[in-house]
Amino acid sequence: MELYEQIRREYEHGAGTIRAVARRLGVHRREVRQALASAVPPERKKPERERSKLALALSFIDAILEADCRAPRKQRHTAHRIWTRLRQEKPEIVVGESTVREYVRQRKQAMGLLGHEVFVAQSYQFGDEAQVDWYEIFAEIDGQQRKIYIFCMRSMASGAAFHRAYPHATQQAFLEAHELAFHWFGGVFRTLRFDNLTSAVKKILRGHQREETTRFITFRSHWGFQAEFCTPGEGHEKGGVEGEGGQFRRNHLVPVPRVRNLEELNRLLESGADQEQARLITGRSQTIGALMLAEREHLLPLADEGFDLAALHFPQVNQSGCVKVLTNFYSTPLPVGTTVEAKVYSAYVEIWHGGHCVARHERCYERHQQVLELDHYLNVLQKKPGAMAGSTALEQCRAQGRWPASYDRFWARVSEREGRQTGTRAMIEVLLLSRTYGAARVRQAVEEALLMGTSSLSAIRYLLNVDCKPTATDLPSVEAGELHRYDRPQPSMDAYEQLRPNWAAPPQAVSSLPIANWPVAMEVVL
Repeated sequence: MELYEQIRREYEHGAGTIRAVARRLGVHRREVRQALASAVPPERKKPERERSKLALALSFIDAILEADCRAPRKQRHTAHRIWTRLRQEKPEIVVGESTVREYVRQRKQAMGLLGHEVFVAQSYQFGDEAQVDWYEIFAEIDGQQRKIYIFCMRSMASGAAFHRAYPHATQQAFLEAHELAFHWFGGVFRTLRFDNLTSAVKKILRGHQREETTRFITFRSHWGFQAEFCTPGEGHEKGGVEGEGGQFRRNHLVPVPRVRNLEELNRLLESGADQEQARLITGRSQTIGALMLAEREHLLPLADEGFDLAALHFPQVNQSGCVKVLTNFYSTPLPVGTTVEAKVYSAYVEIWHGGHCVARHERCYERHQQVLELDHYLNVLQKKPGAMAGSTALEQCRAQGRWPASYDRFWARVSEREGRQTGTRAMIEVLLLSRTYGAARVRQAVEEALLMGTSSLSAIRYLLNVDCKPTATDLPSVEAGELHRYDRPQPSMDAYEQLRPNWAAPPQAVSSLPIANWPVAMEVVL
């Protein structure tokens, strides 16, 4: 700017020509013309710099962004997550995060992956409010990609959040996750903010008034918190938990997790929540974990006992030995026509009768399915052994991996020796032994019998009974000297001679003794 001012001044009051000004100030005549045309210098053209370090990572970053186009919308990589993976998977490539961020922003803009959201920051006191919501993820469980629903409760004061995975967002899962979250936080928040989910809201009325479900009202009264509901379609009213679900999913559930079962996924969520406690939220001076400990003193105390989470149904046993609970059928060992009490939880279904739990099944979330337990049909199969081989209960037992190959070998051998019907009855008798000795022990006995070359039911029973008998090592040890207390004198049989017919007492015999001194055994005989 100073040079342009000097050029203009020299031209106006000094040399007066472009050539003279250029010669006196040592600049090009083109520069003089630009200064005379405008007092503001034109913007310099920035040369394109070669990104030698970034060039090594371009293929890695582009592959991630291309995969994000096929990934769920809410489980895509952020620039920070890409940079973190680059450091972990390509440690030989050293590149700054700002460089990665700039390139990712340009690529996402070109690919149409950029989105914009605005959240209004607010302040909260310890223990006053937590926000609750469900969010969805995709996970590979036992090799199959499934949609999983994650319950999230976030403290608005500390920023700590509890996450729990369920196969479906049912009311039982909703209430159960609340109890787990309360114990995880160490207390109950005074106010919980929800959207208008059907587990809590039956009908939306005018304004903020809601007609709540009966079980949610009972649950809320049991734990002593107040419920507030957002305006329909206004997710920013609970922006804390909305943002929490997004950032937790991007930082701990990307790429798509691969687990064996839901329990392993929940352990992954717990590990992520523990890592989050070391995070420092922008604008705060303490970590999430430190604020969570400080907030625990301000929470309401936990209830003395938990809430009964089960939904109750009262079906009857049908001709297939099953009861219909919601849309599926579950087997029971009870007679046809019996009315039972079915307790439905988030993960399992219990069948109760006469104050006892007679059956327990993993809950099925599909429709019109049969969930059968082979043990419930063994008494019936004793009368109908021909139905054993093709029974649906046996097929489900095989599919669940609870029917070992040794059972098939035993069944085939005994059927070959004694006939199909007799062999099937013997197989049923072996299965009935599981009620007494346990499935694991019976399986071991069957395998031992097959190794011995026998397929006899008596041999299996013998092996089970032998193992159940106490051995010498099972008995308590006793000192030899302590056995003297059990010593008794040898009994006298002279008194029993008086019972013989035509008995005559010899001189100085037992008769001279008083009756009170006779052996006790004689009194018992008389």
